[in-house]
Amino acid sequence: MDIVRRNNVVVTGNPDGRTVVLAHGFGCDQNMWRLNVPALTADHRVVLFDYVGSGRSELAAFDESRYSTLDGYADDVVEVCAALDLTDAVLVGHSVSAMIAVLAARKAPERISALVMVAPSPCYVNDGDYHGGFSTEDIDELLSSLESNYLGWSAAIAPAIMGTPDRPQLGEELTNSFCATDPTMARVFARTTFLSDSRADLATVRVPTLILESTQDVIAPPQVGAYVQAAIQGSTLVTLDATGHCPHLSAPDATNAAITSFLAKL
Repeated sequence: MDIVRRNNVVVTGNPDGRTVVLAHGFGCDQNMWRLNVPALTADHRVVLFDYVGSGRSELAAFDESRYSTLDGYADDVVEVCAALDLTDAVLVGHSVSAMIAVLAARKAPERISALVMVAPSPCYVNDGDYHGGFSTEDIDELLSSLESNYLGWSAAIAPAIMGTPDRPQLGEELTNSFCATDPTMARVFARTTFLSDSRADLATVRVPTLILESTQDVIAPPQVGAYVQAAIQGSTLVTLDATGHCPHLSAPDATNAAITSFLAKL
């Protein structure tokens, strides 16, 4: 299988620099990193890709059983890294891709040597003392609404996820990204995402890790960032001057500064 074509892999930047792999979140594609790539390409080789079912990936390669677990998406990441013969790469994951990155780093430690988690959440459901932001009933309602009317759900929830009512064009962009995703494949990815529980996986991280959070995030509230930082030994948590779940779009300068500072210390 041609992995590069399957995942619409794009390689840009400094061929002599350390490789940074950018992994998008649910309902998105590699275009969501466009405000971050210019800040990285002078000193780093940058790899972008689309998960199967997203963006310009090969939709014919979609396998519901594979992508019904986060491991299936982690396998995409590992296969992209293997296809490019990457070593010592830094994997940047947004939202659910932060947890996918944890799995990928464990699967291929010879290829991934550091992680950047942008608005991560290891579990979206409240559980005892753990505050994930949603009740079980909330998640059930969210998934039911998504599955019955994906386009309507996207239009309603994307602006709330973006969290920038003063800049409605950003919410519109995320809505359009959600709506451009194949509904059947989006339903699988959504269920995989919102029902996942990766809390136990955090303790397996053995590489330098940067965690980026917004001051307000309806998907990953501040308690989640603190939880992730406490669970990953030696990790660094940075609270960006940003609101919403997509700080790489809503506050690209702050996001870029945090990432490049982290990379400079590796």
